[in-house]
Amino acid sequence: MTTLATDLLHQPDEVLLGFATALRAAGVPVTQDRTRAYLDAVALVGLGDRSATRAAGRATLCATPEDLERHDRIFEEWFQRDLSTPVSRPRATQPKAVATLLPDDQDAGAGGPDPDDDPVRAAASTAEVLRHRDVATLEPAERARLASMFAGLPVRLPTRPTARRTPHRRGDVDASRTLRSSLRRMGEPAEIHRRRRTTRPRRVVLLVDVSGSMSGYADALLRLAHRVVNAGPGVEVFSLGTRLTHLTRALKRRDPDRAIAAAGDVVPDWSGGTRLGETLRAFVDRHGRRGMARGAVVVIFSDGWERGDTALLEEQVDRLHRLAHKVVWVNPHRGKDGYAPVQQGIVAVLPHVDAFLAGHSLATFGALLEEVGR
Repeated sequence: MTTLATDLLHQPDEVLLGFATALRAAGVPVTQDRTRAYLDAVALVGLGDRSATRAAGRATLCATPEDLERHDRIFEEWFQRDLSTPVSRPRATQPKAVATLLPDDQDAGAGGPDPDDDPVRAAASTAEVLRHRDVATLEPAERARLASMFAGLPVRLPTRPTARRTPHRRGDVDASRTLRSSLRRMGEPAEIHRRRRTTRPRRVVLLVDVSGSMSGYADALLRLAHRVVNAGPGVEVFSLGTRLTHLTRALKRRDPDRAIAAAGDVVPDWSGGTRLGETLRAFVDRHGRRGMARGAVVVIFSDGWERGDTALLEEQVDRLHRLAHKVVWVNPHRGKDGYAPVQQGIVAVLPHVDAFLAGHSLATFGALLEEVGR
């Protein structure tokens, strides 16, 4: 049986928490409860037993087959590093160690070692910096790590109220139900029953510009679309360029890389020209007027570089705005220093959109998802 390294340069909890942080960065939804269960499990089996430590992680940190695959890959990479871990962890000191080392602890690091000398804190700091980087400027290794971080984006799909009302402990007084209850008691005062409107998911439509001027952002935007499509029902995705392409089915695959590859296979005009007005007209005529855009939250990802007639583009965005509940335009240049919305396409559409947001980094994608969920 193989064992882990035994030199005492790192506390075992720090090594295990660092592994949990790396696993979260790889896309596994590791919560604090799972992390605590993982530390407890390793404390029982002993950190020196490599196979038992791996089994403890698979049992406590993973929930899906994809999680298991990512766990095994990160496990091999993490424990082959020169972290020099001890073979055991004193059980008596466990609660204090866990409380002070959990990732969300606000006081973590106060009075501790220099973050530059600690690989765990350095990794967390690097991830935070990466969240704010322009995705079009990343190196291949940074793109790979950013791709794993999309799984951590919180997605809350919007809802809409319906005419149907159901009993609830709060809300309007349900006069009929309250009266029937009183009659059953022969007119004696009865409990006041209440009800409130039910809600249903509101449709979300994502329109992604895949023309040449957006090529640096297309991969990240499709990964974001994959995250939203698989977060719940009622999400549709199309690509815009020189033609309109329906991508929802391709992006329904659970594995992000396979989904992006499948989407690339069905888009014939990848990194081509831009005819935003014509492709938006195709969407409104074929899908929007038939119900897909009615009452929906429509998000258009584009830099607004229109080579065609901007009057046509303005007309189609206006049509879309009258059909949809909300139209959000996301421009990757919106959040950069010195940017001004002076392009003819952007000038034409701004009066007809409800929100004009930045979309060049993981942090701005998070802000967009908050806007979509409102």
